[in-house]
Amino acid sequence: MRRCTKVVESELTDKHTQMRSAPFLFFRGTYYRWTQLWPEICDDLHKAPRVVGVGDLHVGSYGTWRDREGRLCWGVDDFDDAYPLPYTNDLVRLAASIRMVTDSEDLTIGFRDGCDAVLEGYLESLKGGGCPFVLAEHEKNLERLGIEAIKPAQDFWDKLSKNPSVARRDVPLEAREAWRKTLPPGADYKVVRRVAGLGSLGQRRFVAIVMHEGGYLAREAKATIPSASVWKEGKKGRGEHYYEKTISSAVRSHDPFQLVSGNWLIRRLSPDSNPIEIDKLPKERDEYALLRAMGREAANVHLGTKNQVKLLLRDLSRRKANWLRRAGKKMAKAIEKDWREYS
Repeated sequence: MRRCTKVVESELTDKHTQMRSAPFLFFRGTYYRWTQLWPEICDDLHKAPRVVGVGDLHVGSYGTWRDREGRLCWGVDDFDDAYPLPYTNDLVRLAASIRMVTDSEDLTIGFRDGCDAVLEGYLESLKGGGCPFVLAEHEKNLERLGIEAIKPAQDFWDKLSKNPSVARRDVPLEAREAWRKTLPPGADYKVVRRVAGLGSLGQRRFVAIVMHEGGYLAREAKATIPSASVWKEGKKGRGEHYYEKTISSAVRSHDPFQLVSGNWLIRRLSPDSNPIEIDKLPKERDEYALLRAMGREAANVHLGTKNQVKLLLRDLSRRKANWLRRAGKKMAKAIEKDWREYS
């Protein structure tokens, strides 16, 4: 990270504190370690057909945003580690996270049923050409996720505004220029620092907040670094970023304010544009439907690599019924072993 961007050292200290507290947080904060373990432990799956995948996929990788028509959408919202990978990488990592979250009781569904739900949704979406999750507040569409409601974050603007202020001149010019493209012309904005996520702690985040036509607007600028897969393969320099390529080719209704400008990711922040953690979802939910939706959305991303779909279906048809459960369990055990030694 230090070779690619200026690092916020205090956030790294906090990151390690969080990672020591629980195996799942360690799992989320160490995707770079996954890139080492995965090809060793799952060698047979590592040779599967490749797609431009999410990379660091897990049950906390999903969130909501507003599309160009103002409709509420749901799907993968973290592409920091997007990279050309075997399609199995995303599915096994999602399965490993289900195992770990089930162990922590944030999910009550059985591990076997959870993996079956993911595979069922993934296959259905591949065969059907994918379908965006446009919720638009309609009850029928929310049922596709197995939940009754998605509640916006409480006191969102108050909490965001109370973050430490930053002088505009201290924000890199490249980030300010990117803001100018997505904010109202001539907008007078306040800048604050923001701490969020886990895997990206240490990367600088600035937020421009504007009072515009009776309400607040916010645009976050986050310093980007290449996927941990670039580091794993030993490539020098910044390497190629796949964030924008992956999100633009996926089957989805896009957030028009999300873009990569140089070395900065720009995205709209609002009560409706946020990650959704498993433990923050309504307690009354159909977890099979929710995990099936996560599998469908993983396929929506993989369908962006259009010339691989037939190969993916052929490869899946040749695998035993328990391949995902077996691989997810092995990887979860390896991560938990690492965590015990680390913590």
